[in-house]
Amino acid sequence: MSKKITIIDYGMGNLYSVQNALRSIGAEPVVTSDAAVIAQAEKILLPGVGAFGDCMANLEKSGLIPVIMDSLHSGKPFLGICLGMQLLFEGSDEAPGVKGLGFFKGQVRLLHTELKIPHMGWNKLELRSPSPLLEGADGEYVYFVHSFHAEPEDRSIITSVCDYGMEVTASVGRGNVQAFQFHPEKSSRVGMRLLKNFVEL
Repeated sequence: MSKKITIIDYGMGNLYSVQNALRSIGAEPVVTSDAAVIAQAEKILLPGVGAFGDCMANLEKSGLIPVIMDSLHSGKPFLGICLGMQLLFEGSDEAPGVKGLGFFKGQVRLLHTELKIPHMGWNKLELRSPSPLLEGADGEYVYFVHSFHAEPEDRSIITSVCDYGMEVTASVGRGNVQAFQFHPEKSSRVGMRLLKNFVEL
């Protein structure tokens, strides 16, 4: 089992906190924007903070979309975090007309809740479809910072939800591709355990 995790650097996202979290659990994170390195990677992590439109523009500019799509379809373990999860869908209310990667069918929608937006802070996971990364995580608290969430066409890919005055998609997954809306690197021991599950795939 390789402990090497390739983190895609496309100019968006707090890569250092993810990198440090992975180091702390004994993984070997490699941060790169080199398509050749990503193509050879055994496990891939797509981070992201900021705005959907900016992220897609940066990905296009970086020329990394083809190698990311190849990786998603390759069977290699792939993890999207926060905006890195949203980019896997077809589009977002945040950037009308901007196409996402479209690996998962569905849209990213503004949270429709009477509670304060952004949804920021700790919230409790409720597991849905099985995910190899979420074993034992039912009822655990993880850290969120977001105003939009994914609404997949195929609801069976939803692996966990949380309640924020509405049901929020907390994570999705199908086969080798798993993704978290929350930040495991900011989610204390629970988040470390989920990242460890990814490292050990």
